[in-house]
Formats: sequence, structure tokens, C-alpha cells
Amino acid sequence: MSKPGKKGIARIVDAAGYSWKGLCAAYTHEAAFRQELFLLLVLAPIAIWLGEDGSDYALLIGVLLLVLIVELLNSAIEAVVDRIGPEHHELAGRAKDIGSAAVFVALTNAALTWFFVLLLN
Repeated sequence: MSKPGKKGIARIVDAAGYSWKGLCAAYTHEAAFRQELFLLLVLAPIAIWLGEDGSDYALLIGVLLLVLIVELLNSAIEAVVDRIGPEHHELAGRAKDIGSAAVFVALTNAALTWFFVLLLN
């Protein structure tokens, strides 16, 4: 029989701690995450300056946050694949390539959203 986990505030506090630990690990070990975070920190104030209303702010900043989310998931996939072993395996390579493609799609989505909101609005 499994041990019951924490409940309520204690569970939320633990989860927040694990999340913070994950963000710190991504910042420390993943250059792409640091670059995309820098992009967010530079572009978020520009989004507020150039956006016209809350919808613009949400779209322009939201797509940047989505890039970070996808990068975190890609980094997690890469870490698990690398943990399994250093030898090349077709499925391991495919998993890493697909994770990378997801980041590319998120970045393309961000660029297109910025284009549509700022230039076609």
C-alpha cells in the first residue's frame, strides 16, 4: 500500500519548491532557456509599450511564455534521454528532434503573433 502524500498548503508549498528547483536547473544548465528568458525580459516591456490593450499584452507576452514552457519540456525530454545512456538510438534521437521541433514551432508562433498583433492590427 502506498504512503499518502501531503495535502493542502503543504502540497502546494512542496510543488512550488520543485518548480523553483526546475527553473533554476534550466537556467543553470540550458543555454537556450537563458536566451529565451532574456528574449522575454527584453520583449515584455516592449509588448506593454506597443500593445494597445490587455488582449495585445496577453498575446504578445503569452507567446513568449509559451516558448519558455516548450523549452522546459524539451529540456526535460533531453535530460531523460541522456540519462538512459550515451549510445545512439534511433528513438532517442527522434525524441530529441521532435522536442527541438516543438521549440521551433513555438518560436515561429511567437514571431507570427508579434507580426499580426503589431503590424496588422
